[in-house]
Amino acid sequence: MVTAIIGRSFLTLYNQQNRTSLSAKEFFEQVFFRLFYDHPKYMQWVSNSPFVQMSKGQKPHLLQPHERLDKLRALATKVGRGMADASTAIGYPASEVEDYATTSGQVTDLPLATDEETLYCSWIGSGFAIGVAGGQLILFDNPDILNALFEGWHQYRGYLNDPAYAGLRGNQINTWNGQWLTHRFSETYRDDDPTRDFSDKVLEQSEGTYEVKTQTWLRLLLSVGRTLPPQRITGYVFKMGQTNSTYGFIPFELKQIQRPGELYKTLFGNYAYERDTVTVEQLYGSAFSFQKACQMGTIGVQALEPKGLRDYMTTGRNAAKNFKYDATNADNQITYKTYVTWLLAMLNKDEMWDEAGRAAELFQEYTKGSGHLKVDRSNQIDKLKSAPHQRQFIDAMVPLVENATELTKPGLVELAQKVNRLPSDTFTYFLTLIRLRYAEKATSTKS
Repeated sequence: MVTAIIGRSFLTLYNQQNRTSLSAKEFFEQVFFRLFYDHPKYMQWVSNSPFVQMSKGQKPHLLQPHERLDKLRALATKVGRGMADASTAIGYPASEVEDYATTSGQVTDLPLATDEETLYCSWIGSGFAIGVAGGQLILFDNPDILNALFEGWHQYRGYLNDPAYAGLRGNQINTWNGQWLTHRFSETYRDDDPTRDFSDKVLEQSEGTYEVKTQTWLRLLLSVGRTLPPQRITGYVFKMGQTNSTYGFIPFELKQIQRPGELYKTLFGNYAYERDTVTVEQLYGSAFSFQKACQMGTIGVQALEPKGLRDYMTTGRNAAKNFKYDATNADNQITYKTYVTWLLAMLNKDEMWDEAGRAAELFQEYTKGSGHLKVDRSNQIDKLKSAPHQRQFIDAMVPLVENATELTKPGLVELAQKVNRLPSDTFTYFLTLIRLRYAEKATSTKS
């Protein structure tokens, strides 16, 4: 049960940092319960648990302190009896697990521990689940992340109790975790003013009520990657609701995830990235859902593919579109820069930027001054740019080399040799980069 593992991990960390020796039950009663449930607004809703099972006339926001303590005692009684199901141990299967109900998650044939310490740890660990757009939850067993989220618990409680945010919804701890961790690890976070500019970004207001907006997985991981050392961290991804799903343990390559943004800054400047960052981060990783990204097995550069880029890639299935480069259109420029930086990150060779640019210049030079042969040569270039595989690309290079001038022939021969040496799985990325650079330079030549 992963929630229990995370809870145990944090409890060990907490005891070390505070020089205490609290058991899981003691931490739950002294810290967790007081933050999450000992208030008119809960921070977490656990279906069928004693905290949400109300007697006639009872409502969570109207409970008196002694009634909330009764709920705590009811949980302790069930845990003490070793009653381990989804109502007493977060992440355990529902009590009707014999039928493998849709409300059961993380089901296993292995015998699960049902001791008191483990059951309380599952509650503690569940509080660290990070919600992202799409409804998925991620658990990280990382001390820096756990400490940051624990700070966020107190901030969420502060907001729920603040009269200025009287309309703020409770029971959104997982969604809150996603927003808080992104903010806590951002470049704008300040220790002396931890919630500066926070509420305006994450709280959605409607007719006097507030709701925490869901963060995207990409923005979350970009923020985490800025703070943690470049490394692979493993997250447990799952979903809990009317139907529970387990995605499994997914490696997140923080260095790879940061790579396209770093290339954006290198090629176009820090100012451009800061100016464009909101749009850029909406484009990266937009080609498919987080669920599909998890199916890749590892979340790295490939998962950051921008939406729409595949339309301009020569995959051999459909004819690739020609990118319409417009130097006067800001959105067009951001899209172009996002596309080329992702392609470069996939190629993992910075020099490919210049090589693609040089190839585009050679193709333009080939058609320049060709007189009545210009149409034929333009068609040859179009065929070259549409080659679905390396073999077809090199075959299409033959007439160019044969008809090229002494000025361009060496460069074309060198390009053919480079393409021939490329790993087959990177050819499409390099050719797409050439196509984009060709569109850029063709527009520059006309202007």
